[in-house]
Amino acid sequence: PGETVVAETVAAETMAAAAAPGETMAAAMQLAIALLTAGLDSPELEAWAVTALTPHDADGLGNFMAGLHVVSELLLHELHEATGEPPEATLQRLAILAEHRRGTPSAG
Repeated sequence: PGETVVAETVAAETMAAAAAPGETMAAAMQLAIALLTAGLDSPELEAWAVTALTPHDADGLGNFMAGLHVVSELLLHELHEATGEPPEATLQRLAILAEHRRGTPSAG
């Protein structure tokens, strides 16, 4: 129930922000964060969020992908500041983990 209100608010803000580029990016980042954090709560909420919040038009998907990129860059920067590990090493480790989860062998 509470998640639904938050998710609907984020989706509404995303659509309403189409007028101003700065607002569009902020809404895209909020949408990306909402989708990323939905998976932390439960697989069911994550599945719902992907279906309900993912934009279905080209502009919305482009904005969403830009938001994901900005969020990932910010997280990489925070990890680098906290651990001293270069972002490239973090990305390589994440790629290896993702391959392992899918069951494909790592090239690195």
